[in-house]
Amino acid sequence: MLASINIATIDLVIIVTYMLVITTLGVWLTRRKRMTGEIYFLAGRSLRWPVIGAALFASNISTIHFVGLAEAGYKYGLVIGNFEWMATFTLMLLALVFAPFYFKSHISTLPEFLEKRYCPSTRSILACMAILSALLIHIGISLFAGAVVFKTFFGIDIVTSILIIATVTGLYTALGGLKAVVFTETVGTFVLLTGAITVTLMGIFALPSVGVHSLADFKAAVKPDQLSMLQASNKDGFAWYAIFLGYPILGIWYWCTDQTIVQRVLGARTQLDAQHGALFAGVLKILPVFFLVLPGVLGYVLYKQQIGDKALQTFPFMVNSLIPVGLKGIVAAALVAALMSSIGGALNSVGTLVAIDLVKHFRPQTTDAGQVRIGAFSSIVVMILATVWSTQGGKFGSIFEAINKMPAQFLAPPITTVFVWGVFWRRGTKQAALTTLIVGFIYGIVAFVIDLPVFGDTQWISDPKKGLGISFMMQAWWNFCICSVIYVITSLLTPKPDPAQVDSLTWGNPLKVIFHGKLVGAGDPRFVAAVIFVGMVVLYSIFH
Repeated sequence: MLASINIATIDLVIIVTYMLVITTLGVWLTRRKRMTGEIYFLAGRSLRWPVIGAALFASNISTIHFVGLAEAGYKYGLVIGNFEWMATFTLMLLALVFAPFYFKSHISTLPEFLEKRYCPSTRSILACMAILSALLIHIGISLFAGAVVFKTFFGIDIVTSILIIATVTGLYTALGGLKAVVFTETVGTFVLLTGAITVTLMGIFALPSVGVHSLADFKAAVKPDQLSMLQASNKDGFAWYAIFLGYPILGIWYWCTDQTIVQRVLGARTQLDAQHGALFAGVLKILPVFFLVLPGVLGYVLYKQQIGDKALQTFPFMVNSLIPVGLKGIVAAALVAALMSSIGGALNSVGTLVAIDLVKHFRPQTTDAGQVRIGAFSSIVVMILATVWSTQGGKFGSIFEAINKMPAQFLAPPITTVFVWGVFWRRGTKQAALTTLIVGFIYGIVAFVIDLPVFGDTQWISDPKKGLGISFMMQAWWNFCICSVIYVITSLLTPKPDPAQVDSLTWGNPLKVIFHGKLVGAGDPRFVAAVIFVGMVVLYSIFH
């Protein structure tokens, strides 16, 4: 049970005002135009790179990050920040490897890209997998995490909190479409960063109260390796090699192929906006290590006696202990902003997938207005289903592990395989893609069930001594290897694809990603990516 937080009237006013204003503006922003399918699903392909970058960042940062990363920072240290910094590298891949094909092929969804590269059946399968991931992970678990925080702030029971969050977020998403979602995400980025920075600074200012007056004192007060990003060994599965091998599989699936995220890139005004937006998001992903993970380390130094082994209490305990009246409202509004952004983005992507990849695909005569109605209706239906599922969130041993373990086993490996091999190997066939998606998904589900053998009222806890006995990060890597073997063997045993179909959707070789033409000034995405890459190397050298 999380510690209770006393909310003053002024803080409550700030929270409620934010929710009302952002919802009203988000819907009003789109009421001035006739709601066509392209406006509803892709914001009329009018988004510029700062908005795209901020929206990518905000749709990723949810309440899970505020609570979960602080919890992980308290328990494990900065090593958990690799989930943030490694995202910067995969966002470079989105900008340089995938975005050019997505933009040039003028697709509306990621499953549509698979149809162009392989066949219609791969489109339908990926659409169903993407809807499932949005329902279970992006919406369901986020709703539960948000409800836990609402209970902490307001004392409202979990189910009631879930219903309130689902209603408010579902309203502006269903009515306003992607433009409303991106608007709330852009504003929410600044709000959530303000809240996160506030908690971090207050924690730093409080250090002298426990005898920490210098960096040396701080290093002496933390656990061994708690300030290290790269650890040689880690009993919880976060050793450097597990992160190096496993995260790219998760990262490419999430940042480069998941409709919930990439939909903002598809709504770009130009290809350059799409690429710069992804790179800007990569820069923003550097920040959570300092403002979301570091607070957990600060919480350990400041309150390890009070918190003890209840690491999930770290963030609310720090807010209750450090944040004065008035600022608590801003922190709470940041949590609301993060929650609304992540859930709203997922809902809009679900509407897009259902309307375009399923209904329009099988019923081509569906009108533009019909697609919008179907998209809005399907968003509501999925929200209802996710609301029901979210009430089971407490049965997982760790929320942060849950949102990563599910994709690591049965979503990321097969999807990452067909996209990566698909853009780099022209010999890859539609039969290989279909086989990989189906077999990889089924195999992953079986592995997931083996690792989580206990159902009912008992927590679904993955015991490393039982089941497969492999950390979810390494499972992502080995599952990708298995899927790659399936893909390559099936491709070699089936007829070559038509060159006319694959030439415009594949790179001749990996080096062409970088050397496909002359650099066009300092704004060339390749140059910008190189600068960011060097910056990341410097950061890792400091916090290794």
